[in-house]
Amino acid sequence: MTFNSGRRSSFKKMILGGAAMGSLASFDWKSGEPLQLKGNINHGVCAWTMPSLSLDELCVTIKKIGFNAIDLVGPKGWDTLKAHGVECSMCNGAELGIPKGWNDPQYHEQLIKNYTELIPEVAKYGYKNLICFSGNRNGMDDETGMKNCAEGLKKIMGVAEKHGIMIQMELLNSKVNHKDYMCDLSPWGVELCKMVGSENFKLLFDIYHMQIDEGDIIRSIQTNHQYFGHYHTAGNPGRNELDENQEINYPAVMRAIVATGYKGYVSHEFIPKSEDKIAALAQAVQVCDV
Repeated sequence: MTFNSGRRSSFKKMILGGAAMGSLASFDWKSGEPLQLKGNINHGVCAWTMPSLSLDELCVTIKKIGFNAIDLVGPKGWDTLKAHGVECSMCNGAELGIPKGWNDPQYHEQLIKNYTELIPEVAKYGYKNLICFSGNRNGMDDETGMKNCAEGLKKIMGVAEKHGIMIQMELLNSKVNHKDYMCDLSPWGVELCKMVGSENFKLLFDIYHMQIDEGDIIRSIQTNHQYFGHYHTAGNPGRNELDENQEINYPAVMRAIVATGYKGYVSHEFIPKSEDKIAALAQAVQVCDV
């Protein structure tokens, strides 16, 4: 096949267009002019990914970029968010950490107490989402773990339903970052949702984690989106910027999410390698703003 000049020109334009999409220079966050976002994706950022900024500074920063939500903030930070008019798009503070979760009955009593007490507080602040974890396997088979999770979670779902709070279990990879974690595949999580049997229990679908452990991201979203209540992003491999150096086609994934009618948040949870971490966050917002 000959690669004529017309094809070469089109190919060059395509490459240059992709490079522009991934460029950190495409947005000057210091200019005071926020991004003009399309409004199809509600963007957020996970607080822990910006450790050099205080929560106050992060609130100011995301508004400069042009969005208004922060993930994974606990009760001690909610007054700060309220003072800035920023949404807590995914609350935390009731869990016992990632390894100690609902699959192990020895933790049920403490977890039930924690969630029963925190759910009304989440509602009081006007937030909607509260994270939870399956816990590690520690030799437990997946079927037993699922039954244990469902048994424990059912004991808090009445409180969650009463207060309009969505309990969301995060899907995490067990290949690279969270060895032995049980909720590491979306089919397992979907079956757990069915077993719990409440509209107030869903999965936090982390695109980065599921790219590692199962792939086929768009098909998973198209098939099981009704069980996914929240999304996280990061580039793979490396969990870094959503640029041309990683393998996930984020614009295509975002279009698939929008096509499902999803109205919740997509929160960025990558670790910037670039020196200007705020520009990296702004670039991720641009890449995902379809």
